[in-house]
Amino acid sequence: MQLTDLSMLELAEKLAAGQVSSVEATRACLERIQGVDSTIRAFLRVDEKGALAAAEASDARRRAGTPASALDGVPVGLKDLFLTEGLETTAGSRILEGFVPPMDATVVRLLREAGLPLLGKLNLDEFAMGSSNESSAYFPTHNPWDVTRTPGGSSGGSAAAVAAREVYGALGTDTGGSIRQPAAFTNTVGLKPTYGRVSRYGVIAYASSLDQPGPMTRTVADAAALLQVLAKHDPLDSTSAPVKTPDYSAELEGGVRGLKLGVPREYFAEGMDPEVEAAVRGALREYERLGATLVDVSLPHTQYALATYYLIAPAEASSNLARYDGVRYGLRAKDAKGLKELYALTRERGFGAEAKRRIMLGTYALSAGYYDAYYLRAQKVRTLIREDFTRAFQQVDALVAPISPVAPFKLGEKVNDPLSMYLTDVYTLPCNLAGVPGLSVPCGFTNAGLPVGLQVLGRAFDEALLLRIARAFEREHDFFRRLAPV
Repeated sequence: MQLTDLSMLELAEKLAAGQVSSVEATRACLERIQGVDSTIRAFLRVDEKGALAAAEASDARRRAGTPASALDGVPVGLKDLFLTEGLETTAGSRILEGFVPPMDATVVRLLREAGLPLLGKLNLDEFAMGSSNESSAYFPTHNPWDVTRTPGGSSGGSAAAVAAREVYGALGTDTGGSIRQPAAFTNTVGLKPTYGRVSRYGVIAYASSLDQPGPMTRTVADAAALLQVLAKHDPLDSTSAPVKTPDYSAELEGGVRGLKLGVPREYFAEGMDPEVEAAVRGALREYERLGATLVDVSLPHTQYALATYYLIAPAEASSNLARYDGVRYGLRAKDAKGLKELYALTRERGFGAEAKRRIMLGTYALSAGYYDAYYLRAQKVRTLIREDFTRAFQQVDALVAPISPVAPFKLGEKVNDPLSMYLTDVYTLPCNLAGVPGLSVPCGFTNAGLPVGLQVLGRAFDEALLLRIARAFEREHDFFRRLAPV
């Protein structure tokens, strides 16, 4: 086994025992990046100098017997949506090209304080708008399980880097499934925490009422350990919830015996890939064998989730992205004659096609005469979707369902059909609209060897139970031990 094949906690154990140093682990990651990233293209930029300096500092703390945390010295990567002091941050967009933040996002600061070396910034769909990583302004990322296919999006770079063993773990963000769908496509674990559980301060905003950072890892236990670092109340984020953070590892091995798991009938709609459905239903039978009771439940407003999301998210995006005008951040059209032309030319050259499409959708929905008909009505439907989850959780402890109706698809297959692309997120969007936590855990492979993920959804701030449910399945299978053939 190579050093980079270890999980985060396996590496942490070796670091604590003095069997390996953080510098050795960080150099192993850098060599792995050097060897495979020209094929995978997960990284937008690698911070070799910064990562090695952090690793040396970690080794010094270990030698002094004063590690900063259990994960001190374990190298990770960051989706390029998190501000990093002194390191270029682009959100996958040309319009932020050359932007070097003067500060760290709160979650980046927490990782540094916990002693985790940061290997660099990972590719994403532009401003996290996409489901395949193909709307990145720079290049598409490739799936380590089949390099002709997408790793999903928008956190596709984070998922691919974890699956390709370039990093031990990574951070992503999830606005409509952007952690869970790429995790499902790459045989990794992805957790979208409850809205408000993890600080959004210093995360470049796409849709502020939906965005949520979270961990992407190879195992459920790693996700629990990384969430432990991130889940802190942040006074700098007005939406950060002042709630107690539990010990996420304490009940991880508690199993599912006696739990009631709801199976939403709307999440097995016509058109689902039969092999994906077979893998998910196989996982449900496994939960029954382990002692859980499956309960048929209904989330009747699921059919409106896609339309609701594509009104609310673009509306918020059109407001958030209005700040990129060539004056304060990144790209500037230096040949513009006057202020209005500066705005127009900078945005024309800086934004890609998908960002422009969503800005136009959102601007239209918010414009005079259409606000009540579209945006306000969408917010009312959002309340109905949230109430669906509330009623379901009165009957069951958690919900189990597919992540995506399809397996990883070919790069280029859906780029000219936005609606088809949007439909790949049809089972992940409702969770964001309701603000509840969701998790993807590997549950099998198609006959072509493509990964399939199982989604576990829970009550607000009940991430510990989701992790326990996912771990119960993971413990019975070796999916997480299988290595991508790259």
